Amino acid sequence: MESPLAEPLKKTVGGTTAKVLADHLDLHTVGDLLHHYPRRYAERGELTRLADLPLDEHVTVVARVADARLLSFNRGRGQRLEVTLTDGSGRLQLVFFGRAAYAHEKKLVPGRRGMFAGKVSVFNRKLQLAHPDYKLLDGDGDAAAVERFARALLPLYPAVRQLNSWKIEQAVETVLTSMEAIGWKGLGDPLPASLREGRDLLPLPEALRSVHRPRSWAEVGAARRRLKWDEAFVLQVALARRRSAEAQLPAVPRAARDDGILAAFDARLPFTLTEGQRRVSEEIFTDLAAAHPMHRLLQGEVGSGKTMVALRAMLTVVDAGGQAALLAPTEVLAQQHHRSIVEMLGELAEGGLLGGAEHGTRVVLLTGSMGAAARRRALLELTTGEAGIVIGTHALIEDKVRFHDLGLVVVDEQHRFGVEQRDALRAKGEQPPHLLVMTATPIPRTVAMTVFGDLETSVLDQLPAGRSPIASHVVPAADKPHFLARAWERVREEAEGGHQAYVVCPRIGDEETAGGAAEEDAAGYGAEEDEEAGSGGAEGGERRQPLAVLDLAAQLTGGPLAGLRVEVLHGRMAPEAKDDVMRRFAAGEVDVLVATTVIEVGVNVPNATVMVIMDADRFGVSQLHQLRGRVGRGSAPGLCLLVSEMPEESAARTRLDAVAGTLDGFELSRIDLEQRREGDVLGQAQSGVRSSLRMLTVVEDEDVIAEARAEATAVVAADPGLDDHPELRTALAALLDEERESYLDKG
Repeated sequence: MESPLAEPLKKTVGGTTAKVLADHLDLHTVGDLLHHYPRRYAERGELTRLADLPLDEHVTVVARVADARLLSFNRGRGQRLEVTLTDGSGRLQLVFFGRAAYAHEKKLVPGRRGMFAGKVSVFNRKLQLAHPDYKLLDGDGDAAAVERFARALLPLYPAVRQLNSWKIEQAVETVLTSMEAIGWKGLGDPLPASLREGRDLLPLPEALRSVHRPRSWAEVGAARRRLKWDEAFVLQVALARRRSAEAQLPAVPRAARDDGILAAFDARLPFTLTEGQRRVSEEIFTDLAAAHPMHRLLQGEVGSGKTMVALRAMLTVVDAGGQAALLAPTEVLAQQHHRSIVEMLGELAEGGLLGGAEHGTRVVLLTGSMGAAARRRALLELTTGEAGIVIGTHALIEDKVRFHDLGLVVVDEQHRFGVEQRDALRAKGEQPPHLLVMTATPIPRTVAMTVFGDLETSVLDQLPAGRSPIASHVVPAADKPHFLARAWERVREEAEGGHQAYVVCPRIGDEETAGGAAEEDAAGYGAEEDEEAGSGGAEGGERRQPLAVLDLAAQLTGGPLAGLRVEVLHGRMAPEAKDDVMRRFAAGEVDVLVATTVIEVGVNVPNATVMVIMDADRFGVSQLHQLRGRVGRGSAPGLCLLVSEMPEESAARTRLDAVAGTLDGFELSRIDLEQRREGDVLGQAQSGVRSSLRMLTVVEDEDVIAEARAEATAVVAADPGLDDHPELRTALAALLDEERESYLDKG
C-alpha cells in the first residue's frame, strides 16, 4: 500500500493552492507539506521583535497597530495610508496606496492586533511592508482564524509572496484533518521500533500533529526531537550504505615501503615533521594499504603542512608502483606546487635522468596553457609511467590524458571543484584510485558532509615550528578614513623594513562587462561562496562597483605607496607574465603585489608580512581566511587588514569581525555554517534555500548526528539491503531521488 504521504496535494487542498505550493515552495505531496515545519511560533500575548526583521525577506509578524494616517500627495490626486505597528522593541510601517488606502483605514485602527505578511524594505530609514497581506486576530475576522489564534502557540511558516503563513497553516490544517480521518493508516515509520522505544521518541503521527498544532512548548520540543532523529537517521543510513558499498569496491593496495623514495625523501628533510603530520600520514598509509578505495578529507589550518602530508602519500603510491595526480584550482597554484615539490624532492624528482637518484621518479606539470611540445612530453611520461607524480589544473581531466596506473588522486582546495570534475579524474584509473581531498577552511557543505560522516577525516591542528601569529583588524574606511591612511603607512613601514605586502581587490579593472568580476579570480565567488560574497547589497542599498586591481595599483603608485616597487597580478594575465611576477615577488624584487584572489591558495612567500583586503565584505569567510594565510609564513609576525565601508551593525561587518576575532579555521567554518545553513547536504544547491535538512541544524545537533550514525551503521551492517526495514527503505527512496543518489555515489 502506498504511503498517504505520497498523495498529491491537489487531492487534499485543491488544485489552485497545490499549484502555488508546488511552483513557489516545491511542495508536491502530503508528506512535503507536513514536513514544511513552522519557522517559529508566536505566543498569545507575545509580540514579534520587529527590531530583528531581515531586509529583503518575506516575513510574517504578529503585532499591534499603534497609529494610522491617511495622507495626500501629488497635489491631492494620490492617497497613501501609513500604518505603524509596534511591539516594544521596534516599529514597522505598513503603506497602502490608491483606493485600497480607504478600505484598509477602516480596519487598521489603533489597538487592533493581527498577522501581517510581506517583503521587508527600507524607506526613509524606516522598515516597511508595502501592500502587505494581513489577518486581524482579535476582532471580526473569520471564526477559524480566531479559534486557531486562541491556541497557546501560533505557528508561523516559511512563506512566499504568493502564499502567506496563515494560508499555509490552513492547508496544513486540511491535510492533518484528512490524515486523522483515516487514522494515519499506511503512514509507516522509518525509525525501527527498538530505536524509537530505546530513545523515548514520539510516534510519527503524534510528532507531526504536535509540530503543527502544539498546545505547549513541551510538545514542540518533543516533536522536534523526534523529527530531527528522522532526518539524521535516514540520512545516516544513506551514508552508511554508501560506505559499505565503497568497502566492497576493489582498489589496488598501495602499502608503504621502508626502502623506497619516501624513505629517501624523509631522510633528506631539513626539519622534523610535526606530531600531527606523522599521525595523519599513518592514517593515510593505513587507508592506502587497504584493498578498497580511500575517501579521506585532510582538514588543516592554513600553513599546517597539508602539502607535505599529501606529498608523502603520493610517494607511498609511487613506491608501490602506481601514479599520483594532484589537481589544483588555478595555474598559479599548480605551478607553485610543481616548483615546491620538485625543490623538496631534488634528485629524487629526476628519475631516469642523468644525475637523478637511482630510485627516483618524475614530477610533471600539465596545464591548459602549456606549449604543444611540453604537453606532448608530459602526456607521454604519464602514459608510460615514467612520471610518478603529475600536478595540474582541469587539463588533467581531458579525454586525451591517459595514466599508466593511477593509484591516488589528491584534490587541493576541494571546494573549488565540482563533484563531476573529481569523478572524471578518478575514472581514469583501471580500478578506483584512492582519493584525498584537502582544504584549509571547510566551506559549509564540507562541514555538513564531514559532520554527517560522509568522509573519513584527518585533522592537522598544529602549525610547523617557525610559523608566526597573524594579527587581524577591520578597517572601517567609511566611518574612519584616517584608519585607511594608517593602513597604507603600515604597508610602507613593512616594505621599508625589508618585508613585502599583498593588496587584494575583488575586480581586475579592465572588464568590458558591467561590474564584471575577474573570470578566474572570481572562483571564490563560486557555487559555495556566491550567496555570501554578494550578501552586502541588501544592507546598504545601492553599492558602488567593487575596487579593481588596475585602478588601485595606479592610485597607490602615485599616492600613499609612491616610490615602492608595486606590481599587479590577476587571472587575465598570460601564464608567463603571472609566473614572472610571482617569481620576482618571491625573490624580493617586488615590495607590494596588488592582486585578485588568484593568490588565495598555495602562494608561499615567507617574507610577506602584510595583507590589505579591500572591500573585504564582498568575500566569503573561507576566502578571507585563505587570503590571510598568505602572510605570517616566516619568522616575522603577520598583519591582515580587512577594509570595509559597511556599517558597523550590518551582517557583513559581523562576519568580518568574526574573521578578525579568530585564527581558528574550524571555528570560522562553524560561524559560516550558522549564518548560511548547510545547503542541500545531498545535492548541489548550496544556498540553504532547498536544504534537505528541514529540522536538523548541523552545528547545534552534532550529538544527534553522531548517535544516529552509530545506530545507522549497526542497522546497515546487520541488514545491508534493508530487507527487514521496508518502511526505512521507502523513506530512503523518498530522500534520495535519482540526482541526489548519483551525487552521493560520486562523493
